[in-house]
Amino acid sequence: MDFTFNEEQKMVIDGARRFAREKLAPFIAELDEKAEVNLKALKELGKLGYLGMTLPEDFDGSNAGAIAYAASMIEFSKVDAGTAVAVSVQNSLVNDAILTFGTEAQKKEFLPRLASGEWIGCFTLTEANSGSDPGSLRTSAIRDGEHFVLSGTKNFTTNGGIADMMIVFAQTCKEKGAKGISAFLVRTDVPGFKVGKHENKMGIRSSSTTEMVFENCRVPASALLGEENKGLKVALTTLDGGRIGIAAQAVGIAEGALDEAVRYAKERVQFGRPISELEGLQFMLADMATEVEIARTMLFRVAWMKESHSQKFTKEAAMIKLYASEMAHRVCHKALQVHGGYGFMKEYKIERLYRDQRITEIYEGTSEIQRCVIARSLLGE
Repeated sequence: MDFTFNEEQKMVIDGARRFAREKLAPFIAELDEKAEVNLKALKELGKLGYLGMTLPEDFDGSNAGAIAYAASMIEFSKVDAGTAVAVSVQNSLVNDAILTFGTEAQKKEFLPRLASGEWIGCFTLTEANSGSDPGSLRTSAIRDGEHFVLSGTKNFTTNGGIADMMIVFAQTCKEKGAKGISAFLVRTDVPGFKVGKHENKMGIRSSSTTEMVFENCRVPASALLGEENKGLKVALTTLDGGRIGIAAQAVGIAEGALDEAVRYAKERVQFGRPISELEGLQFMLADMATEVEIARTMLFRVAWMKESHSQKFTKEAAMIKLYASEMAHRVCHKALQVHGGYGFMKEYKIERLYRDQRITEIYEGTSEIQRCVIARSLLGE
């Protein structure tokens, strides 16, 4: 298998790297401190085609493919993991779900606006008592003639405070539990909806994470995404692709941490010489670099599987999400250790990377859930 990027992919990835350096890096420290979104940058990314990377040109997508998308996510995440996850949600969770399960009318209405950045989307599944167990969600969607009435509260919704539309999961048949969930396409200006609490997070603070509150929110039956009571299939299928984006985010954060550790090791002098000359520290850097390279290689293999449509990749997506996120934890830990006391201080980039990494082991399926997915696949369940 050849992992060499073609000329078009190189152009897309180089553009992402340049954008991260010029449009994200100068602002991330302040945005992290203030917990603010770089919405201007997101809109610019839409105009440049990065919010519709896996969409066909028929829907104004750039059709760059899953491999270029994963590589671009690495570049964004090295610099600003909060903006990167907003890009991931738009591409992996929102666009892909509509492209896979939407009607032609839904695709024509939503996808061009999402691809261009005119609309920002979000994917709202989690609730206070429903995280890894989606079957226990309580948000309801009651049929009323040619409409559904949504009521309930969602938690931890990425892009929630900046979204123009959302994919909402709700119970349409409570008696069926997980088999009674449906998905809906809902505009955020619909009466009865409001954004709730804005979460004050440990990391990825330049992303918006909010509650989403539905109070007798009336939507037409045409808002149904996929079949009624088949929403769990929409969620799980979409999350397979989403995990590629989060794995790429984890790889990017780890690469950023490794870069910072190498740079600091060359500059920091102790015992009369740069600490990079100490064999023990060299071994740490070697281990970090090896783990990052392993994750990169598997990431691009899974992205190739998705892009080629050659086989199902549920197990492999869970594997790379699990490995990359826990790898990033180990690499960020060691990179901070290389910095010593300075790594604990906010003026050093590694402090933010360390905080940003932690969520990659939690959202879009915890590490424990990834292990369940992998084991069930191996056992043929």
